Amino acid sequence: MSPPNAPAADSFGETASIRIELAHTDPPIWREVEAPTSITLKVLHDIVQASIGWFDYHLWEFTIEGRRYGLPMDEDWGNEPRHNAAKVRLREVLKPGRTVINYLYDFGDSWEHRITVTKVRQGDPNIDYPRYLDGAGAGPPEDCGGVPGFYDLLEARADPDHPEHAQAVEWLDDYDPDEVEILPIKYALARIAARRNAAKARLGKKT
Repeated sequence: MSPPNAPAADSFGETASIRIELAHTDPPIWREVEAPTSITLKVLHDIVQASIGWFDYHLWEFTIEGRRYGLPMDEDWGNEPRHNAAKVRLREVLKPGRTVINYLYDFGDSWEHRITVTKVRQGDPNIDYPRYLDGAGAGPPEDCGGVPGFYDLLEARADPDHPEHAQAVEWLDDYDPDEVEILPIKYALARIAARRNAAKARLGKKT
């Protein structure tokens, strides 16, 4: 793993395995991706959003070793101000071997994610990163009340006698909790990779 003060050009090709798991889901909803360690935490947020299938409608933050990272806010509600996620690179917060990062999306529904970063190594120059590797379970719909509300919604849809059955059927439509829609994930990650490749090209012109 490159030291935090390594030149950007020296560590641009460094890659890590990243497992993203939505906490308190059963069976687990998870994704496995590979991504460069040179990305900012803001880009890691984009990767989580794309991988789970969120729409980036709500506030979010990372917690790493007790420090909070997100986008600057006018009000921190008495908490220690969060560090700007757009100015901190993933490699700067990694520990040797394995790093666990907590990610919270939507402060109302409180979707908690556990992100585990391992296997830091040189990436393949012929592969565009980030890239999707594997996963299980469809990401829940937005604004359904967090994990408890999500499972209540599935239960209501499955039970024709449930008082909220019709509403649940309409809300979930053809949602399949067991299906990972891989193609949209790959498209979204490819867009992130394209931005990274453009940045790499600009960096190359400066060196």
